[in-house]
Amino acid sequence: MEWKERPWIGINGGLTEKSGIRVDLPLRYAEAVLRAGGVPVGLYPAGGPRDLSALLDRLDGLVLSGGDDFDMGRLGKGETHPLATPVPRQKQDFDVELVRAALERDLPVLGICYGMQLLALVEGGDLYQHLPEDLPGSREHGGGVHHEVRLHRGTRLAQLVGQDRLRVLSRHHQAVRRTEGGWTVAAEDEQGLIEAIEKRSHSFAIGVQWHPEVSPEGHPDQLLFRGLVEAAGLYATRRALELS
Repeated sequence: MEWKERPWIGINGGLTEKSGIRVDLPLRYAEAVLRAGGVPVGLYPAGGPRDLSALLDRLDGLVLSGGDDFDMGRLGKGETHPLATPVPRQKQDFDVELVRAALERDLPVLGICYGMQLLALVEGGDLYQHLPEDLPGSREHGGGVHHEVRLHRGTRLAQLVGQDRLRVLSRHHQAVRRTEGGWTVAAEDEQGLIEAIEKRSHSFAIGVQWHPEVSPEGHPDQLLFRGLVEAAGLYATRRALELS
């Protein structure tokens, strides 16, 4: 496929205030999109609703990257845990509006770690704010823990990777407690912690709690990026037909 024909995949990043406010976006997300056949496009959390709409007009898909924690009070979800490290307000507000607008457009979306939690929160879900404290008996998930997840049969996720179990890498201390808004659980660990969600009414909307972007080429979870890019290609074709 020619470069100009590849789907454009937006990737949101973090914000850092070192030497001025900067976007922090690890290269591994772009590399995963490139391997899957897409064109990675870094997104800046700037501008207003009109700018966001114009931005999404140019994109065919979206990766919501990993990050720190949420200001739960700003989301109307009560107090933020004292051990949480909320992302900057500018980033959180942008990410919330980005997800709302993307889902409304049926733009293909893949959420990773913070990105999965964001998908759940935006449509009414809730989080465990600090593991294992909020879920006694649960394992440690922070610091790069490898563990197994069980994919639910019949889900788009299971069909995409072609397996019912995966060994994954986790780097988080928050996790989805429950989903609403049409999101369903697509995977759990052996302790019942939600590890993936998907929205079946959407053309492609999947969130995973682990980090598939760090898996080596050939690992089954790399098919998540391939699935996103393929869905983005269909989205681009459909949009072109509607505008013709």
